[in-house]
Amino acid sequence: MKVRFATQIILLAVMCFACDSARKEVKMEKLPYFDLKGFMDLEVAKLEGVTVSKVSRINGQEKTSEVVLSTQEWKEEFQTFYEADINKPSLALSYSTNAYYEYLIHELLPGEKGKVKEIKIKYNKDYPSSITFRMKDENLFFSTATSGEFYLNQLTQKLDHYTIETTQKVVFMDPTNIKISGVVR
Repeated sequence: MKVRFATQIILLAVMCFACDSARKEVKMEKLPYFDLKGFMDLEVAKLEGVTVSKVSRINGQEKTSEVVLSTQEWKEEFQTFYEADINKPSLALSYSTNAYYEYLIHELLPGEKGKVKEIKIKYNKDYPSSITFRMKDENLFFSTATSGEFYLNQLTQKLDHYTIETTQKVVFMDPTNIKISGVVR
């Protein structure tokens, strides 16, 4: 009887230790800003096999298409959103973070260097319903400004529509404007 009781205590202790070890492995590192890259990974995973009506415009020339994108193609489509993630060690103190009603806003502080000027996340309950960003980069030879919008359908909790727009200007050349928008079917 005592041997059985001792065996049960040891087994219980081993199970508790194993659960505690597993919990430590799952613990995530706290990021200073909204995890845009992680959010995009979650949302892109929901889009496998989904049809999107796309409108691509380059300097006023529009092209409309309906396509089904793979997960990898969705990641390429949203590459600018991945580039807009500001959770980099070099940017850890470069942004102010403010919450206004249902919005979480990260803005580049005056005097700080960073391409991403602002990220605005709108929440519905505890999950983002839309994300917008503005990026700008310039030097003596070129300037580029990019903005992106990503809106979720509140019923399906999946992407509803998005827009990405970039304007590039190289010295001594006309600016190039590219706009891609899509509506998920």
